[in-house]
Amino acid sequence: MGNKLRAYISSLYEFIENEEDAGDLEHFKLELIREIQFWQHERLIHLIVTFLFAVATLSVLLVLVFCASLALLILFIMLLVLLVPYIKHYFILENGVQTLYVIYEEISRRNNEKGNSLRCIPEEYGIRIEDFDTKKKVKKPDKEKSK
Repeated sequence: MGNKLRAYISSLYEFIENEEDAGDLEHFKLELIREIQFWQHERLIHLIVTFLFAVATLSVLLVLVFCASLALLILFIMLLVLLVPYIKHYFILENGVQTLYVIYEEISRRNNEKGNSLRCIPEEYGIRIEDFDTKKKVKKPDKEKSK
């Protein structure tokens, strides 16, 4: 899974370097949002599994402290051996998803520079993202009118 994510990120970087058309950017943004959702789901599942393995490992360690047994020691070592790769894999997924966020922001920035005014995720996703650079001026109420 980590290799697949790395390959996808490198293909994204290649696309960004070679991209010219704003229409391609919009299509690319929608595809990237779907991929980000997939990777977020994958990350959540691995977080849950990693957390459960950590709880199991700590539970066995706690029992091992109070009742020393060779079987518990072997179980603890086996869980610890499994926990380390789970943590490493989750770390790869977390950093990969964060990289996808940065790539999405770069694509949005380039899209806005090219004059495309679409600055939100389509309605089917149910959320709207505004640029950080957009500063809305709030009109202050006139004191004379309020009297």
